[in-house]
Amino acid sequence: MSTISMSDFHNGLTIEVEDNIWRIVEFQHVKPGKGSAFVRTKLKNLRTGAVQEKTFRAGEKMEQANIETRKMQYLYNDGANYVFMDNNTYEQVEIPEERLEEEKNYLIENMEVSISFFGSETLGVELPKNIALKVESTEPSIKGNTASGGSKPATMETGLVVQVPFFVNEGDTLNINTQDGTYISRA
Repeated sequence: MSTISMSDFHNGLTIEVEDNIWRIVEFQHVKPGKGSAFVRTKLKNLRTGAVQEKTFRAGEKMEQANIETRKMQYLYNDGANYVFMDNNTYEQVEIPEERLEEEKNYLIENMEVSISFFGSETLGVELPKNIALKVESTEPSIKGNTASGGSKPATMETGLVVQVPFFVNEGDTLNINTQDGTYISRA
C-alpha cells in the first residue's frame, strides 16, 4: 500500500482508515481564516455499505487501499450465497445474500458484473448502469391510458418492483436503471 496525503484526495479513491476500507464519495478542502486547513469527506465503507462523514487535518497521512476489480459472471443463487465465476481462471466466488441487499434485485444468470477485492477479501459487486429485465406481472393496460398519464407497479423477473408507464405489458423487456431502480425504456 502507498501512503497518501489530503492533496491526493479525489472521488472514487479508496483508503484504509481505522481498519476499514473506505471509498471517497465526496470531499471538500476547507481553509478557514483562523486555524489550519482540513478536508471534509463523505466516505462509504466497502465492507458494510455504510456512509459516514469524516474530517481530516491538513498534512495527515493515510494508506491507500489497493482494490482489484475483476469481471465475473453471475452463475446462480444456492439459497444462502450468490455464486460468481471468473471467466479467465474459472475460479468461483460465493458472496452471502445479506451482502447483496440491493444488487440481488438486478442479478440475472450469466450476466457479467465487476467484483471488487481487497487482497483475498470480496468487497462487493458493481452492476452495469442499466440492465434489461423481463416483466413477470403487471396490471393489464386499459384503453384510454396514455404514455404520459401516470404509472403502475410491475414485478420484474428478479422480484424487483418498478413503476412503469401504463402501456407496459407482461412479457415486455424493459431497461432499468440499477442506481435507483427506475424504468428507462422498453428494451
